[in-house]
Parts: sequence; structure tokens; C-alpha cells
Amino acid sequence: MEHRLHHFSTYLNENHVDVAFLNSPENVFYLSGFLTDPHERLLGLLVFPEADPIAVLPAMEQGQLRDAGWTYGIIGYEDHENPWELIQEQLPQHGIKDVQTAGIEKQVLSYGRSESLLGMFPGVNVVDVEDKLNEMRVIKDESEIAIIREAAELADYGVQVGIENLKEGISETEVIAAIEYELKKKGVTAMSFSTMALFGEKSGQPHGNPGDRKLKAGDFVLFDLGVVWKGYTSDITRTFVFKSVSKEQQVIYDKVKEAMDAALALSKPGTRIGDLDQTARNIIQEAGFGDKFPHRLGHGLGINVHEFPSMSHLNDDILQQGMTFTIEPGIYDPNIGGVRIEDDVLITENGCETLTKTPKTLRIVE
Repeated sequence: MEHRLHHFSTYLNENHVDVAFLNSPENVFYLSGFLTDPHERLLGLLVFPEADPIAVLPAMEQGQLRDAGWTYGIIGYEDHENPWELIQEQLPQHGIKDVQTAGIEKQVLSYGRSESLLGMFPGVNVVDVEDKLNEMRVIKDESEIAIIREAAELADYGVQVGIENLKEGISETEVIAAIEYELKKKGVTAMSFSTMALFGEKSGQPHGNPGDRKLKAGDFVLFDLGVVWKGYTSDITRTFVFKSVSKEQQVIYDKVKEAMDAALALSKPGTRIGDLDQTARNIIQEAGFGDKFPHRLGHGLGINVHEFPSMSHLNDDILQQGMTFTIEPGIYDPNIGGVRIEDDVLITENGCETLTKTPKTLRIVE
């Protein structure tokens, strides 16, 4: 974490930012190694151009922060204390007296907390430092890649459990329960998002809500799931058919697979991100399903399950080695059902690696 803090402090120095207050648990974890859910309590890092950083958190979590390797200052507070008052009292002890410019995470800091911050530094100029943090986080180092690879393996395992539990009459939520139970036994403490298992016509809803829909022959079965593992996430989608496949289902599946393969073929350093989305979208549009692909091609993947870069046709950024993201084209028909295929992708020196390994050829589950 030292090199990340140094990199960020250098950025603050070069941009004449006197202090940055980072409030999101994800960015706190990225710079400190400490992962926690503060609920309604204040959690933050105060990062300076030259002085050592300071962590602000509930006093009861100070030991966990130290266990995570934090060797810098801590402002710990009890529930009956006002952390902003403690920050204001202790900053001079750390040599922080004249703050002209403060950096914040514009999309994260609440209005109430921004008022408290401004109250500490009347007349301060506020700038957004979130873009810099996103820029840092978008390129994963080897330790991050190793963890995301493990998270992807667990996602593959979750899909396999789902397949093994398919039988006529089982409900979507029953299959989800089996998946999450087996992943818990593997040590997974949280899912990246609410696990999705959608049967039949419900698979035609890109973000459908699983329920008591029972599985029957001829249904599409769509699994979308991921895990949180050592602070990083995974995200996989696979679509199967149960017992039999119709001609219409095969056509839809083949077209999504073709779009997926085309996007993966373009995934290498130097490619414009938007070209991946546009290439996949063109294939689906030319097949007459353009209005049935309503979302972007994918999203960045890391500490958050949705982070930079956005895999949209409007994104002019260039793929770089170390980026991790999803590719997930889909076609959704409310009558027949839908198909989405999603992989976690790592940009390598000369191309890409799919971290999720579950085969993508259409499988009929008997």
C-alpha cells in the first residue's frame, strides 16, 4: 500500500491540494489494506502532499486497522463523540494548519459530510480527486490480479453448483440457496451482488428478480453471480437450456456467442474501448436483435463489481495491460427468454485472458 499512498500524495503535491478526504470504503481499502463496512459511522482517510496520512474510524475498529498493516496516525472515536470535532482538534498536532484546497470524492461524499468538511476549513477550495483514484485503480498489479483470478475460479464453481442442482420443478431461489451455501463452505463471506438464477421467460429480463418460478423442460436457465474474495470481486453469466432446445433459442444463443467472441478478439492493448461494444452491437443489430440488447457491453471489475472503465461504445479510452473488466453481450426476448454470456477479462501484454473458464458452447442440461 505504501507505493499507492506515495503515488497519490505526489499527485496532491503536483496539483496543489493541501488535503484529500477519502470516504468510500473501497478507496480506504485500496490505500490502507483495511476493508470494513462502517454502516452509518464515519470512515475516512486524510491524505496530505507531504505529511503522513491519518485514518478516521470508530475506535472499536482500530485494532483491525493495525492488523491490516496501517502504521500511520489514527483518529478513533466512540459512538458518543463527534469525529469531525476530533479531526479539527488533532490536525494541528500533525502540522496541518493552513488548508486552501481540499480534495474529495465528488460522487461519494454526502451533502451532510461535505458541510462538516467545509465547516472545518471555511473558504476552502474543493476539487474532485476521484478521477485520479479511478485512474490508479483501473490498472491492477500482480497481487490484485492473483486475487481476482481466485474470485473468478469461485464464480465458475458457483455456476457448476447451479448446474448440478437443476431438476424439473426446482425453483429459482432454491437453486440460488444451493449455490450460495456451497460457496460459503469454500470460505466466501459475501456475494458481489444478489445472485441471479432465472428460468424460461424470466431470463428475458436483463436484471430479473428470482422467485418461485419452477424449472421445466425447454427453459433457458440464466445464472449471473460473483463473489467478494479478499476485497475483490468476480462476475460471471452463463446461459443453458434444460432438457431440450428450440431453433429460436439456438439462433439467439449463437448470435450472442458470436458477439462475445468478436469482442474478445479485439481485447488487447491499444484498442479503443468503445470499439469492443460497437463490434458486438453491430453483430447483434445486423441479425435483427438490436432492440433486444439494451445495455453496454460490460464494466470494469476490481474492488467494486462495477468500476472503471465503462465498456460503452462512447468510451474513447484505450485498453492497457492490467485492466480487468467484463464482456457480457445479451439478447432478451420477453416471450422466448434471454441469453447473456459474461466473462471476466484481463488485458495481457499482447492480448487478453478470460479469467472465468466455464465453457461458452450452448449446453443442454439433462
